[in-house]
Amino acid sequence: MGVSLGPATPYAFTEQGVAMLSSVMNSDKAIEVNIAIMRTFVALRRHLSDYKDLKKKISTLEDEMNVNLEDINQALNYLLEKDNEEQKAKKRKRMGFKTSKKK
Repeated sequence: MGVSLGPATPYAFTEQGVAMLSSVMNSDKAIEVNIAIMRTFVALRRHLSDYKDLKKKISTLEDEMNVNLEDINQALNYLLEKDNEEQKAKKRKRMGFKTSKKK
């Protein structure tokens, strides 16, 4: 039993269906329309290929940026720890002899 599409007839073509139509077409107008549809499928396939390439490049850039952000975060944490250690060193009680600054 076939698939029921309801009362409406779909207006969709597959590339293979358009290619099969070319074997039964006789008029010049039908051939022109067939060629235009085939060119549209070729352009669509080209755009999809470009989209996949762009998606791959964006994914690669995201991975590189994540590595760079991790490095930056690590460097900032190191600098914060170093600053905290310096602040603690300034606050500690000094040991040793006290000298007068007057002479």
